[in-house]
Amino acid sequence: MNNGTSDRTWLVVFVACFLGLMVDGMDLIMLSITMPSLMEEFNIGKVDAGLIATWSLVGMAVGGIGGGWLSDRFGRVRMATWMMVLFSIGTCLLGFAQTYEQFIVIRFISAIGIGAEYTIVTMLMAEYVPTKKRTTILGTLQAAYSLGYLVAALLAGAILPEYGWRPLYFIAVVPVLLAIYIRFKIPEPQGWKERAQAQKQMGRGNKKNEWAAIFKDSKTRKIFIFWGLTATFLQFAYYGIGTWLPTYIVSDLGFDFKKMTGYIVGTYTAAILGKIIAGWLADRYGRKTLFVFGGFSTAIVLPIVYLYNSPSNIILLLTLLGFLYGIPYAVNATYMAESFPAHIRGTAVGGSYNVGRVGSAMAPFLIGIMAESYSIGFGLATLAIAYVVSALIPALFIREKMYDPFGKEENSATNQKESVYENQTI
Repeated sequence: MNNGTSDRTWLVVFVACFLGLMVDGMDLIMLSITMPSLMEEFNIGKVDAGLIATWSLVGMAVGGIGGGWLSDRFGRVRMATWMMVLFSIGTCLLGFAQTYEQFIVIRFISAIGIGAEYTIVTMLMAEYVPTKKRTTILGTLQAAYSLGYLVAALLAGAILPEYGWRPLYFIAVVPVLLAIYIRFKIPEPQGWKERAQAQKQMGRGNKKNEWAAIFKDSKTRKIFIFWGLTATFLQFAYYGIGTWLPTYIVSDLGFDFKKMTGYIVGTYTAAILGKIIAGWLADRYGRKTLFVFGGFSTAIVLPIVYLYNSPSNIILLLTLLGFLYGIPYAVNATYMAESFPAHIRGTAVGGSYNVGRVGSAMAPFLIGIMAESYSIGFGLATLAIAYVVSALIPALFIREKMYDPFGKEENSATNQKESVYENQTI
């Protein structure tokens, strides 16, 4: 392997990262699936229910921004381990919450771990994967999130009707074992170790501030801002769908919980396939092409689901939506990681992606307001606007393959040896 690791190490890293994101996804979708039960348990309306998801997204943003920076300073593997422990134990404690306020506070804290772990794990994998396979592998890695959704939906179908919502959150303590394995079995990426050693030899006083480096260089600053805007609109739409789709199937379409579980399983299975296929196609036809296609196509399908659904076609429509709405996410991790130089990659990717998460945090709350006045379906249909904007920004302003973890070329903007592609295509 180009980064100095064996094929066996690379596979171990992939499996560990895949499992880490899978339990991350399970944790995230658990809130959506249990939302109707939480509304009943705490006697709250749709607006208050939306606030739970909003504060979750704020916590994920805090974790993602801080986690990316900490991983640049202290290591990808070390910080991924601690963040996994945080979200695991925090989510387990949700099962003991007795009031709405307690639930929100605990959820905010555990969400810090979710956001940080997602940012660090995807970046860790990007630094291990060879360039020609990077989007295929990271697209498959993103499918772990959808697999986590699928596993959570199946567990909910078996547990929730008989035992209630609390046991679902208790299961979240299991990933602590995975965190321990990752800490002792996964090595830090070679590039990070070399930079850490170089900084150690230079002395702590010469250690540069990653945030200052982002905003000092005009090119990096512009890309950071464009990605922050893109991430805002993409996550506004993505988490709006993820939060309210199960409740939409129950409340607006009138299906019982068991049928809802079946439809959700179909949607998430399609999302797994969509992300894997999109990653493979992106390595052949370009990151930007697939990212933009996913955004525009999802924007077309969302209003169709709302306006033209019927008992005879709802399965087809939800499957199509599941296949398309995850495509930008399959490409996002690679596209962003290759947009920033190695010495600030964690800070820049974590910062721009999670600044976007802060901006998107109002989506669940706003859809809750729309649901009170109109319907959940109407709120979901309006997310098409966010998907269009999230596709337009990179289409017009963000080149692909600007930095490659395995090449060496002088970056005049930062005066450091950085990993840069020889050809920067539009």
